[in-house]
Amino acid sequence: MSYTETIGSRTYRFADLKTLMAKASPQRSGDQLAGVAAASEEERVAAKMALAEVPLRTFLNEALIPYESDEVTRLIIDDHSPQAFDEISHLTVGDFRNWLLSTTTNADALARIAAGLTPEMVAAVSKLMRNQDLIAAARKRPVITRFRNTVGLPGHMSVRLQPNHPTDDVKGIAASMLDGLMYGCGDAMIGINPASDNLAAITRLLVMVDEFRQRYQVPTQSCVLTHVTNTIAAIEKGAPVDLVFQSIAGTEKANAGFGISLSLLQEAYEAGLSLKRGTVGNNLMYFETGQGSALSADAHFGVDQQTCEVRAYAVARKFNPFLVNTVVGFIGPEYLYDGKQITRAGLEDHFCGKLLGVPMGCDICYTNHAEADQDDMDNLLTLLGVAGINFIMGIPGADDVMLNYQSTSFHDALYVRDVLGLRRAPEFEEWLESMQIADARGALLSASTQQPLLEGVRDWMGIE
Repeated sequence: MSYTETIGSRTYRFADLKTLMAKASPQRSGDQLAGVAAASEEERVAAKMALAEVPLRTFLNEALIPYESDEVTRLIIDDHSPQAFDEISHLTVGDFRNWLLSTTTNADALARIAAGLTPEMVAAVSKLMRNQDLIAAARKRPVITRFRNTVGLPGHMSVRLQPNHPTDDVKGIAASMLDGLMYGCGDAMIGINPASDNLAAITRLLVMVDEFRQRYQVPTQSCVLTHVTNTIAAIEKGAPVDLVFQSIAGTEKANAGFGISLSLLQEAYEAGLSLKRGTVGNNLMYFETGQGSALSADAHFGVDQQTCEVRAYAVARKFNPFLVNTVVGFIGPEYLYDGKQITRAGLEDHFCGKLLGVPMGCDICYTNHAEADQDDMDNLLTLLGVAGINFIMGIPGADDVMLNYQSTSFHDALYVRDVLGLRRAPEFEEWLESMQIADARGALLSASTQQPLLEGVRDWMGIE
């Protein structure tokens, strides 16, 4: 089906829904690289106007990537709930935007319709929204998950403590981990990106973190971000695996590039569940995504990068994840050129994930060859804090010495908690108070108060 829109004396024609969606997208370098972006701002406006008139039902009848050739499309269509969709089934994309922003649409209403939304519907409405719209609507939709603590409660924001090391040195990782905990970070999880996929090295890191967690009774969860097949192997060998990690994308071909399929993710999910390590809940999958991953694998099929990204959230939703992390500026300026594009993408990803019922966090980050700096990250951090982000990253000095990119620091987490009044996971806050790291309000205590614990941990870990 083709679409048209006239502006003045000029009529714009869009060959199909996939083309219309791409042309309506805000400017970004990845879509320009793929040759699917609007040729001018006027064409972009025309596409938005035409998209606003598209009935939501159209997305159930016109697949952007064919059902027959893509298992992600099959997942989206087969898992769609007509009952949940019924409440909004009469709306166009433009009407849906107005419904989302209405003062009468609350968290209960958004939760009710989540299973009736497809990623394409959600991506479409986001293209009609200003940044403030994305913030206002996402803020209405908390998504709460539990493993050893509770993440995503309204008024709360958690932090993934990321103590990476370029050689996987256990003492180096332990030192960064301890540093982050002393700043009150780590309630989302302690998540290590290993420099090696060696199973023995991965197991060594899992054991170190788990021994620490048990010794000091820390109500958090650990994860070593290796390929899901390595995690399954580690589970089979008896390693103490909490969260099961995998990078995912929005098309079957892109996921194949990651070496995964929906059936493999199901196997990993069931392996994680079999360990029964959660204490307050069973959400245990940890997924990472990023706009541009499908394009970089030549697996986007002419679909714009943001819509491909939102399709990845349908994959995540299938497995009841504890956390989903859009690593927003990590892939590079070929896909998100500058701070403005990174900021917009971060707000889009958070909004779209939350609307689908996914527990969204964001690695607020950029690579050193992008036209962005830490001021841009401060802006996005603040905006996502207002929007109700589930978690952010906590990295020593905001500079990851293993992955070589810029993110957010332990101090950044303190800043956004202070200015927005955001609390940590309640179980983690109780632990911080019991260990005299923070007071009952969540404020850090003085270094002298923390010193006995600090010295004890250093002695146990052998850190000088």
